[in-house]
Amino acid sequence: MQEPVLVAGVGMTPFKKPGDNLPYPEMAAQAIREALQDAGLAYSDVQDVYAGYVYGDSASGQRAVYEVGMTGVPVINVNNNCSSGSTALYLARKAVANGSADCALAVGFEQMPAGALRAYWEDRPDPLDRFNGVMDEVFGHPELPMAIRYFGAAGREHMDRYGTPLDTFARIRAKASRHAARNPLALFRKEVTVEEVLASSPLVPGAMTRLMACPPTCGAAAAVFVSKKFAQKMGLAANVQVLAQSLVSDRPGVFADKSAISVVGFDMTREAARQVYEAAGVGPQDIDVCELHDCFAQNELLSYEGLGFCAVGEGQAFVESDSNTYGGAVVVNPSGGLLSKGHPLGATGLAQCYELTHQLRGSAEARQVEGARLALQHNAGLGGATVVTLYGRAD
Repeated sequence: MQEPVLVAGVGMTPFKKPGDNLPYPEMAAQAIREALQDAGLAYSDVQDVYAGYVYGDSASGQRAVYEVGMTGVPVINVNNNCSSGSTALYLARKAVANGSADCALAVGFEQMPAGALRAYWEDRPDPLDRFNGVMDEVFGHPELPMAIRYFGAAGREHMDRYGTPLDTFARIRAKASRHAARNPLALFRKEVTVEEVLASSPLVPGAMTRLMACPPTCGAAAAVFVSKKFAQKMGLAANVQVLAQSLVSDRPGVFADKSAISVVGFDMTREAARQVYEAAGVGPQDIDVCELHDCFAQNELLSYEGLGFCAVGEGQAFVESDSNTYGGAVVVNPSGGLLSKGHPLGATGLAQCYELTHQLRGSAEARQVEGARLALQHNAGLGGATVVTLYGRAD
């Protein structure tokens, strides 16, 4: 029997361009202190800590957390590519749910290098070598940066299969900018038009422009998870509950299907979402607000279909009917998403948690989704790991 798990507090730093940021221990400490203050707890109340990051040496989690306190509790470092933050969240939630802790902290941070993502270990097998082999077969263009190549190919595959025009991805990016204009923590708050997105420099000719890609940024976010009995004991006003959660990895089809859409994690998204909906007894039609992994506008559209917001191949109609924004079926990325905040890998999943917690509390200010009661979080990492989390109001 699992314990109900509540989100007691959240914190987040503004995301910054590489070089314009504080060192990672300071960013992480800022987010942790804010989350603890939001919860009304002290660091001494925390029994487990999970620290998500990608670009950092081992024990960076301890280096960051020690800025806030040194109480001897376990600090576990988590690296799961772009889903590192959500994996830290998953482990913290699970520790509380199984009763091994009453209060667990998840923190995610990243001090990103400028430029495209790349491998740093060249004297051993690349974790993505088998994925690269599929991409060589189905798309080519090994000269492109890895993420641009993968997601540009997936976007092109969707265009070829379903007739999706480039304009659809531009509409997604323009929507993100309108949402971000309401978010003081977003890096890019200037609204852009569909025409401006299409006119930006091509990254993959005919399939992706620069404004359809998220930039690398630096930042941190944190969340405190507690059991219901602990919240009652401490008198906490925690009214957001984790209703269901799933963390999945790839199945053999990711290599056998010879599909760029499979390579970028579509099947993981669909399976993780299925598990969450089944566990909670809800469906995609019940979701009010969603923060999903829009590292590229192309992946946002694929995620609509993977999460079940529309049928496979119907992403274009979903976008053109404004079903993805205020007044539509589900408000997607009210924060502006990765396209507007950037993507500090370890922080992204916890930044999504930050946004959805405020949405369910009704404290999201200008970007509030009125009456939001069910919120879905989707964070994906190539290689592969995808986390889907469902939150609901606990009152």
